[in-house]
Amino acid sequence: MSSVLTNQNIISKPPFVPNENGDKEIYYPTSDGKPMGETGIHIRLLMELVQTLSTFFDNDKDAYAIGNILMYYEEGNPQRYVVPDVLVVFGIGKEERRLYKTWEEKKSPDVIFEISSRGTWRKDLQEKYHLYQKLGVKEYYIYDPEYDYLPEPLMGFHLINDKFEKAEIEDGRIYSPALNLLIVDTHKTLRLLDFESGDYLPTSQELSNKTAELAKETEELATKTEELESENKRLKAELGKLKKQT
Repeated sequence: MSSVLTNQNIISKPPFVPNENGDKEIYYPTSDGKPMGETGIHIRLLMELVQTLSTFFDNDKDAYAIGNILMYYEEGNPQRYVVPDVLVVFGIGKEERRLYKTWEEKKSPDVIFEISSRGTWRKDLQEKYHLYQKLGVKEYYIYDPEYDYLPEPLMGFHLINDKFEKAEIEDGRIYSPALNLLIVDTHKTLRLLDFESGDYLPTSQELSNKTAELAKETEELATKTEELESENKRLKAELGKLKKQT
């Protein structure tokens, strides 16, 4: 949701810091000093998307999902960066990164989500649209959780022959080939649906509830097992008494 920075903007930290051999090394800040989101709605959705995608791709060692990270796209120029709300990249490994440099990773993100707001929706539709297209981002999705600013609450664009083409939307759903997921506008929020199973990917709250349910079931099973063991001991004792009497 942060804006695209041009070389007319000023970075508060010095652009160069000396390294051990006395040369000057270009300094790339890890923060633009701006808030993660415009409202709590935007922040929670951003974090939920990152958590959901990270959990879904947990067993894929080459899938990396992160949110609100500075992405530098012009080597040698620390003023050329953008901060995608959520990005997913395949083929670069899961190592945590403080920032994303396209020339070091040797690729642009495969998928980018922007959570639009009153202050960002025009840039999401214009500046970021053209930048992501130029950088070769395969899929770009824009969502307005307040249902107030975008022409459509959910919009998607797929890169075809180096140009973004508007993705087909059916019943508020867009299929993502890169993620193999359906991106769904539920008319309340944005959810991700497993294309193969037909189930929504669980949110962190749903996972927490499920964990609590399993813990309760485990506790109940342990209690039942103790009761059965106690009853078994009692029956063995009774059987022993009967044998002595005979």
